[in-house]
Amino acid sequence: QVGEVGRDDDAQRIAVVPAGGGALRLLSPDDTYVYEYSWTPDGRGFVATSAQGNGDSNWWVAKLSHIDAATGALRVIAAPAMQLNLPSVSPDGKTVAFIGGLMSDFGSIGGDIYTVPLAGGTPRNLTPDYRGTFNGVAWRGAGLLATALIDSQLALVPVDAQTGPSQAVMLGELSSSGSDGRLSFSADGQRAAAAQEDFTHASHLVAGPVRQLKQITHDNDGFAPQLTVQNVGWSNEQYKAQGWLLGPLKVAAGKRYPMIVNVHGGPGAAASPRYVGAGTLIHELTQKGYFVFLPNPRGSFGQGQAFTRANMADFGGGDWRDILAGIDAVEKAAPVDGQRLGLIGHSYGGFMTMWGVTHSDRFKAAVAGAGVSNWISYYGQNGINQWMIPFFGASAYDDPAVYRKASPIESIKAAKTPTLIYVGERDVETPAAQSLEFWNGLRAMGVPSSLFIYDGEGHSFRKPEHQRDLQQRTVGWFERYLK
Repeated sequence: QVGEVGRDDDAQRIAVVPAGGGALRLLSPDDTYVYEYSWTPDGRGFVATSAQGNGDSNWWVAKLSHIDAATGALRVIAAPAMQLNLPSVSPDGKTVAFIGGLMSDFGSIGGDIYTVPLAGGTPRNLTPDYRGTFNGVAWRGAGLLATALIDSQLALVPVDAQTGPSQAVMLGELSSSGSDGRLSFSADGQRAAAAQEDFTHASHLVAGPVRQLKQITHDNDGFAPQLTVQNVGWSNEQYKAQGWLLGPLKVAAGKRYPMIVNVHGGPGAAASPRYVGAGTLIHELTQKGYFVFLPNPRGSFGQGQAFTRANMADFGGGDWRDILAGIDAVEKAAPVDGQRLGLIGHSYGGFMTMWGVTHSDRFKAAVAGAGVSNWISYYGQNGINQWMIPFFGASAYDDPAVYRKASPIESIKAAKTPTLIYVGERDVETPAAQSLEFWNGLRAMGVPSSLFIYDGEGHSFRKPEHQRDLQQRTVGWFERYLK
């Protein structure tokens, strides 16, 4: 950020253009950032998620709005105290459906299904206490077709707009993408299509009757499985948790192997089955004889909103205890050497890595990417600080104690684990100053450490040479301290 910071906000607006060609017309208000939109069935307007001000920061307080297609006038339909995704209007034009819940990132969709009159009102939860996380929804006729992550499986869930969800149809342990969330539905709702993959099968298209989807493309059939996969479930305190254990294709009888615990970002997300191709970090680690554990602790998607909300104002508390319990479960189920554990994560996973090395001596090496070491200083440094209000319950100025409690830097004197730290120079989500602060703390404690700040990179690395360099540094760090 250069120049006068905060003077001009980016704008993202709905624009319309005649289907037959002609001039494009910006429609929605110029002081409002529109995140998602959907036409009303009569073609006279849109429903949208929108917020005034900084578009990067204010998605977490976005409102459900109607925008008139003739005048561009905006009317607020509802302003619930939750995050909103996938708004759409019923065929009769009377009701808006959306997914609402505690979500940490735009595009990482997870919550319950709500409806509200298009005229305005209080949203009604159609799926309260559902033991799964909804990630897609579309109107088909008078009802809704939805998808949900239920524990480890993607499921199709028909939802009646009055009475709620029907019996789920389990689609499998896979990742899926379509235009209506995780699937694309035909106009009558009888057929669907999607791009799908899992840990051992590369992406392919499926289509057919919604309950009998079949693979219809085979372009990637030549990509062979690169590793083994085990679904691991465990219980901790009052919660049930789940994770994935990835390992080498061949293991020697009686031998125990080092394991890397990879904590996902978010926290509102879930480690899900994505194809692991040759040359990727996880593939290289398993090729070198590591197991890789991907836990989904409380705060993750898949077990319902109560589970997702269970780490509010408790970052590094119950979620960390869930991860430790998951490691215990893995050690009982696989040939893992509990004396050779590594820890890695990016974003929220980077924070959890910093937290882990200041709250446990079980790990012999760690790699913390784009993490947060001090939530107090972070609150004033990052460009998206509205996201923390739903998760901490208040700002750092109103309740600094809850932010200090979750800050790894407060426990830096307990750190002993050799830690590699990396971050992008231009990361506005988790600024480089957070990694610098943690690195200085480790150095003061005499802990072996290394910090690398990547030139010109943001929160996600885009330059191939930097991606390759980071992978080499990461593998080298674990090889040095775990082999």
